[in-house]
Amino acid sequence: MWPDPNETQVLLNRVERDGAPATEQLWERHREPLRRMISQRLDRTLERRVDPSDVVQEVLLKANQRLPEYLRNPALPFHLWLRQIARDHMIDEHRRHRVAARRSLDREQSLAAPAFLDRSSLDLAAQLHDPNLTPAAAALRLELERRFRDALTQLSEDDREIVLMRHFEQLSNGDVARHLGVSEAAAGMRHLRALRRLRSILGSSPSST
Repeated sequence: MWPDPNETQVLLNRVERDGAPATEQLWERHREPLRRMISQRLDRTLERRVDPSDVVQEVLLKANQRLPEYLRNPALPFHLWLRQIARDHMIDEHRRHRVAARRSLDREQSLAAPAFLDRSSLDLAAQLHDPNLTPAAAALRLELERRFRDALTQLSEDDREIVLMRHFEQLSNGDVARHLGVSEAAAGMRHLRALRRLRSILGSSPSST
């Protein structure tokens, strides 16, 4: 999902040398991955008030302001630094709109779940789609996709987040460990536990896959 880190590093080096043209290319390369990351996590009710494209633009403006600081001290891989800015911004937006909204958002599910289910279930269906499927097989695929979607809603927020990071953002275990501030071994165990819980909800044991 995220651009190749080596190519990103080349762009970062060019930013320091060439300035604005390279900076614009850097943001354009990350715009679509950032949009997908944000869309997967925006609360459905909040999304009726906030356009994901506007959130992307605001995040990129913040990142652009902080880019010189990042270049001086790149403590995180660039994509993790950018997604952290996005995550913090979404949390702030959620809090601000929950306070300001005429209708309370408190009965809605957590930030990570609802919009993700709408979009990623469609993404998953597209990945599973086979034009040669028989009607019966296609119906079975749709039923499996529905069960998967329902199962995700039953996971804890932490478990959903690690499934999102590993399987939809395609972050490495090392990236997840850095994001969570834990060792790679601990991140790996959290991932396995999340998958076991997901499989249990789906009705299949971990050993059966």
